[in-house]
Amino acid sequence: MATIVALSIFLISYTAIITEKMNRAFAACVGGLLMTLTGIVDVDDMLFRYIDWETIVLLFSMMVIVSITSANGVFEFAAVVLAQKVLGKPLPLLFMFASLTALGSAFLDNVTTVLLLVPIVLTITDILALPAVPYLTAIIVFSNIGGTATLIGDPPNIMIGQKVEHLGFNDFLVNLAPVVILIYAIVIVLFLLIYRRSLKTSKTNRLRLMNVDPASYLRKGPALMRSVTVLLLTICGFLFHPFFHVELVTVAMAGALLLVLLTYGRMNLESVFRSVEWMTLLFFAGLFMLVGGLQEAGVIDEMAKSILFYTEGDIQKTALFILWGSGLISGFVDNIPFVAAMIPVILEFRDYGMMNVDPLWWALSLGSCLGGNATLIGASANVIVAGLASKHRQPLPFFQFMKTGLLVVLLSLVISSIYLYFRYLVDFH
Repeated sequence: MATIVALSIFLISYTAIITEKMNRAFAACVGGLLMTLTGIVDVDDMLFRYIDWETIVLLFSMMVIVSITSANGVFEFAAVVLAQKVLGKPLPLLFMFASLTALGSAFLDNVTTVLLLVPIVLTITDILALPAVPYLTAIIVFSNIGGTATLIGDPPNIMIGQKVEHLGFNDFLVNLAPVVILIYAIVIVLFLLIYRRSLKTSKTNRLRLMNVDPASYLRKGPALMRSVTVLLLTICGFLFHPFFHVELVTVAMAGALLLVLLTYGRMNLESVFRSVEWMTLLFFAGLFMLVGGLQEAGVIDEMAKSILFYTEGDIQKTALFILWGSGLISGFVDNIPFVAAMIPVILEFRDYGMMNVDPLWWALSLGSCLGGNATLIGASANVIVAGLASKHRQPLPFFQFMKTGLLVVLLSLVISSIYLYFRYLVDFH
């Protein structure tokens, strides 16, 4: 009975979210509340077990850092400089932002990367009178592709790296970066083909952009240098946190608190906190509650076990099933709880006679990270971009994004299947 109730609540809430008939955060939080009111999840478990406060605090901290830095005109300055390098041409601009997103998401994390790049995109598209949706779509897609390449790029990889002791930063890079580079190259060509005719701007707008003085956007003073310094230090902290054994959330919190202290009295803290994407944070909390209800009712666990049942213990079938199963499921249910359910199952595979389960870890990583591109709620970065876009009155329609996202996911999974088979599975019989 609990399973039926949990599924019903989830499906009703999910329908409200994707149809955009009501505020997404409101729909998710009401669904999460119903999970507790119906007795599916205990309030304490919901608050302290299922809601991932580390993710929410990480996002909040980065929003504070980005808000203070943005108030000093740094992103607008960077936006104009980069756009002028490609003379304001729409397609080269799309290529540039896609590439920057993929690279940044690999060596930072994709949430931080989109927080940094979305304000730049919105500024440039406004100057050039270009539609923002294609560029925002590219940022989402390439943040998930780039984040797949390293241990710190995407939350599922971080979770796998924490649970599987023998897989370190270099293992993820060596095993995942080659296929990620291939997927990046193919998808970037796809994007350029899709938007080659629809992205156009006038010579007047391009001339207007070239005549802009980038330095005019900067609010010069101590706060400018301090905000840029703290931002760079925070990014370095993300890059080197595996070596110093410091959690990402600790790095982000330290950066935010340090920047608030350094700019205290020079920045209006009330305006800084008003610029935080509270609706996005609430949506995350609601989403965690909804999926927590599914997990408590045993739905996600049953989904994971079903994958193992149908593959009959064959490692080739199991790896490909995990790849496609996690890829398709992660597009519609947040990939974090699904990966959390799959990790202990894969760890138990050695009891069934599978001595080398590393191909299964790479299948889970590729499927869960790349599958997040299917919908706007498939991954954390997607939700962040959608929230920022709505705030700037450039909303990303759910189904319009899904048309492109699903195509990218299917293409990515086909490429990943071929890669997994010939690199890891061809010798298994």
